[in-house]
Amino acid sequence: MTNALFVVSAADGWTLKDGTVRPTGYWAEELAVPYRLFSEAGWDITVATPNAVAPTVDEGSLGEGAGDPKELEEIRAYLESIKDVLDNPKSLADVNEEDFDLVFYPGGHGPMEDLAVDAVSGQLLKQRLAAGKPLALLCHAPAALLAAKNEDGTNAFAGKNITAFSNTEEESAGLAENAKWLLESELVNAGVKYDKAAEDWSSHVVVDGNLYTGQNPQSSAELAKRILADLDK
Repeated sequence: MTNALFVVSAADGWTLKDGTVRPTGYWAEELAVPYRLFSEAGWDITVATPNAVAPTVDEGSLGEGAGDPKELEEIRAYLESIKDVLDNPKSLADVNEEDFDLVFYPGGHGPMEDLAVDAVSGQLLKQRLAAGKPLALLCHAPAALLAAKNEDGTNAFAGKNITAFSNTEEESAGLAENAKWLLESELVNAGVKYDKAAEDWSSHVVVDGNLYTGQNPQSSAELAKRILADLDK
């Protein structure tokens, strides 16, 4: 059986430049859609968060404007069906990436708050990269790569081809002006080779060896299906 580890943010707020905290968490579609597709393929899934804190869904990801209302209701229902798993995650410090065929990071603004500076997650990502085993990060989740630093301070993922939520998407969402930093810019500063879709909010997936990244919520299904196609060969 294929085993997947979902590393989910434990943050329920995103601290902005003016000191206010915007309620956040994980983005519903980005967790639910890959989780469902992997489960339907017969995969066994483990959820882990920093300090085993039950993750919070960003209610904005289920609200008006987040997508087709019927699909959002289906996503909400699916999350409810896996509530016991989400409410009882393992501590990230207690899992070993070597035990899993895939490590998957769903996004939302939560990773901008905690995983971007989480040393445990950063070490896991470095180990995974060195092992050359499948690793996937979606939307804002590549913020976690910022914590994967070498002893000399350089980023372990420098030179890797990735995508992530773009500056222009953050701007169009109305959140860029008050953000302490923008994900695309920080990743480029860290030395990654960033790529994005020709049009914002279009599905876009980048694969560099065993490193898989998706740009935005719209990329959730494409990313999961690409991983399934590659790992289930």
